[in-house]
Amino acid sequence: MAVRPLLLLALAVAVVGCAPVDDTATTAAPTTSTACAKEQLQLLTPGKLTIGTDKPAYEPWFKDDDPSNGQGFESAVAFAVAGELGFDRSEVQWSTVKFDAAFAPGEKQFDFDVNQVSITPDRAKAVDFSKGYYTVKQAVVAVEGSKYAGAKSLAELKDAKIGVQVGTTSLDAVKNVIQPADDPNVYNEQIDVVNALKNEQVDAVVVDLPTAFYVTAAQVEKSKIVGQFGSTGGTPEEFGLVMEKGSALKPCVDKAVDALKSKGELTKIEQQWLGSAAGAPELR
Repeated sequence: MAVRPLLLLALAVAVVGCAPVDDTATTAAPTTSTACAKEQLQLLTPGKLTIGTDKPAYEPWFKDDDPSNGQGFESAVAFAVAGELGFDRSEVQWSTVKFDAAFAPGEKQFDFDVNQVSITPDRAKAVDFSKGYYTVKQAVVAVEGSKYAGAKSLAELKDAKIGVQVGTTSLDAVKNVIQPADDPNVYNEQIDVVNALKNEQVDAVVVDLPTAFYVTAAQVEKSKIVGQFGSTGGTPEEFGLVMEKGSALKPCVDKAVDALKSKGELTKIEQQWLGSAAGAPELR
């Protein structure tokens, strides 16, 4: 006996209805937006954003040695990034982290660190960096009236005894760009570099430009910025937020930095806290 068309149709529907469902075809991959939702973030302490920096925390990067007050360029940047990630001030906690420990290999006691850490290929082997949040130049500081205070070029600094902090791009800039005849005096802490200049143990010091303005304004009486220069002679040097290698937070922090750039917020913060760091003569 022939099977009626309607019966055939019913059988076909039944077979399809019993077919196994392919879960992979119906499950959407999380978007960057959903992955960066506050409740989805993988944090050191659930519900809290932990930010690392060194102590003392110097101006103009921080104000009154208190990163948590939101004042100073890097404190303001850190809280702005936190805001983009969905955290208010009460949900941010600070951790003391030595400068060179921030980008050393190993586990980190912070979600990200902010401490004038320049992005370099060698450091990026051990940690992850956010996209750059500040483009920096190096500066030479000397005491007014001293032998090298009037230098107009890098070549005029060849015979200077230069003080600089260990593990910094300032040290790299001294060695690779200035290339002095004698090895620089290298110090463990920035304050030791400043004191060396104050006590006439060195002819000049090299620090990043905003720090140079603070040195001359508040730390070493009658000192002056001899000039500024690029640390590599090529690719601009940028500060980046530091994260543990392989951090799941990196795409979200990058997204936050990009958002602050596109809205002009990073420019506003820079103008507010680093506005004086302009106009220093260029040393070539």
